[in-house]
Amino acid sequence: MAKTLILGGVKSGKSRLAEQRAIDSESTVFYIATARADDAEMQQRIALHQQQRPAHWTSIEAPLHLAATLQQHDGVNHCILVDCLTLWLTNLLLLDDPQVLETEIQQLLEILPTLQANIILVSNETSMGIVPMGELTRRFCDEAGRLHQQIASQMDNVILTIAGLPHALKGH
Repeated sequence: MAKTLILGGVKSGKSRLAEQRAIDSESTVFYIATARADDAEMQQRIALHQQQRPAHWTSIEAPLHLAATLQQHDGVNHCILVDCLTLWLTNLLLLDDPQVLETEIQQLLEILPTLQANIILVSNETSMGIVPMGELTRRFCDEAGRLHQQIASQMDNVILTIAGLPHALKGH
């Protein structure tokens, strides 16, 4: 059982790396998608991701209640791949209810150490460039940065993916 956080920018290769690690786990894979298909462009992105995944994986949509979904699909010889934390965080921020945001993050942080499955979490590293001008965007970057730090402290492996190349920050 290993817990891995894979960070990277948009199209950095993080999802491909996560999917390969899930395949290599030789476990029953549960793919938890956090995206919402709210527009045609996102629908196309989701369809492409679905086509690239092995057909025998179980796909679950969990745009909000990630901890409960993880707990529901946990088990020995399971691999749970979550793609991605920043979309999940965006969904929570758009609810505009700070209590729901805080509760969901706290539940995720509490459940992670108890899980028996191999866990692979994918997330966008967003705060390595220009400081955003809009209030919501700055809040998103702040929340993502805090979330990544809290989750990374619980992971066995943390990998930053750049140009398709994985760089181990923690573990291997």
